[in-house]
Amino acid sequence: MVAFHFAWSSFFCAWISTFSPAALLPLIRESLNLTTFDIGNAGIAAVCGAIAGRIAMGTAIDRYGPRCGICCCLGLTSPAVFLIALAQTPAQFLIARLFIGFTLSNFVACQFWCSSMFNVKVVGFANACGAGLGNSGGGWALLLMPLVCNAIVSSMGLPVFVAWRWCFMVPGCLQVFMTITTMLFATDCPDGNYADLKASGAMKRQSNMAMWRAAVTNYRTWVMMATYGYSFGVELTMNNLLSQYMFDQFSLGLQTAGLLASVFGLTNILSRPSGGLLSDYVASRWGMRGRLWALWITQTLAGLMCLLLGLVSSSLPSTMAVLVMLSVTCQQSAGLSFGVVPFVSKRSTGLVAGFVGAGGNVGASLNQAIFFTYAPLSTPQGFFWMGVLAMAVTALYALVYFPMWGGMLTAPKEGLSEEAYYMAEFTPEEIAQGLHTASLRFAFESRSQRSSTAGRKDASVRAGAACNGAIGAGPAQIIAVARPAV
Repeated sequence: MVAFHFAWSSFFCAWISTFSPAALLPLIRESLNLTTFDIGNAGIAAVCGAIAGRIAMGTAIDRYGPRCGICCCLGLTSPAVFLIALAQTPAQFLIARLFIGFTLSNFVACQFWCSSMFNVKVVGFANACGAGLGNSGGGWALLLMPLVCNAIVSSMGLPVFVAWRWCFMVPGCLQVFMTITTMLFATDCPDGNYADLKASGAMKRQSNMAMWRAAVTNYRTWVMMATYGYSFGVELTMNNLLSQYMFDQFSLGLQTAGLLASVFGLTNILSRPSGGLLSDYVASRWGMRGRLWALWITQTLAGLMCLLLGLVSSSLPSTMAVLVMLSVTCQQSAGLSFGVVPFVSKRSTGLVAGFVGAGGNVGASLNQAIFFTYAPLSTPQGFFWMGVLAMAVTALYALVYFPMWGGMLTAPKEGLSEEAYYMAEFTPEEIAQGLHTASLRFAFESRSQRSSTAGRKDASVRAGAACNGAIGAGPAQIIAVARPAV
């Protein structure tokens, strides 16, 4: 549980840092004379930086472990958090937001860490809890940063256009603190740290090229990446826009606008974990097919709520009611997504999570650019069309098919085993070197994703016997274990 708490709290810091500028944007835009295009481009930069960062993080944690990945990310980006306070031009503000946005790469390490620490039967809930608590940092930033600014004005007597600069000491110091404590007190996996395990020979060194090949040649990686752009991507977009939208649309004060906007992010504490819990529950009844159906239904509802948000812009009560429903369904769908992602590839879990996580940032960048920066649309119209696109993209879940478990519309292939699916990522030579061991254990555990309860129980008995003989066996024996039963 120590690793779990370091996972979500480090990701929480990333959200606080990334969305603190959004919380203070009504003040910053006046101080730096930002135009609508400056604000839009800075918002794009804030989520765009993590696209490559998340993919790089996936590669790094597969090789060096999540602890090193998180500490490098937080430590290297902390100077940008402090330096944004010195911005004097729109370009400097944009560059600072770009580098601060790299902190969102910690999402990949958070999900990888949770996946490696918990059993597959509860992996959806564990991942969703970690991400939900971390994502709530966006809501806390929108809520607390205006209060921090007001406290600085009251206590230090500074003008408000100077006080906002001092506010960034809070997220900057928080990042430095988390970097130090994570490196000192956390461990990479239940067996210890990657560096120690590799030094002792307990962990085999994987080929980067083989991990990349397993991730990028699996079409499920790309489908999940595209669809995640319209669950998590919508969430990122809303966090960038809401405080300013409330301030302008309803003529609210900065603190009131921040308070109402924070509702969207703070629901993450419950809504994203509930998505993971729902994913695990339907999997216990209907296996992987249940996970996929629940994901499609919930994300489609989120798109519908986004559409409705654009239609109720004249009423603050109606806007808040729809906003709450959007936050719940949008964040649940993100939690449901990472109930599926860990099963795409065991060999490249971190890299697949990196690609899918990057998809969220790609979606947010496209949303911000198309609907809220360059297209001649009002913000409510942007919400409407973002919801339409979200519902259309969500239909891609029908393409996700696991041959041993099936898909939304298709049944599994008769007799195909989990071992056959996960061992296909290794060559006979790699199996002879023992690189397959972790994937083989995962294959046995993942039989819980079968649709038939009776089939899962029978498979578990066979799996236990097979596992005892297969771990450490030669390539021919492994292939025999993985061969579909007649």
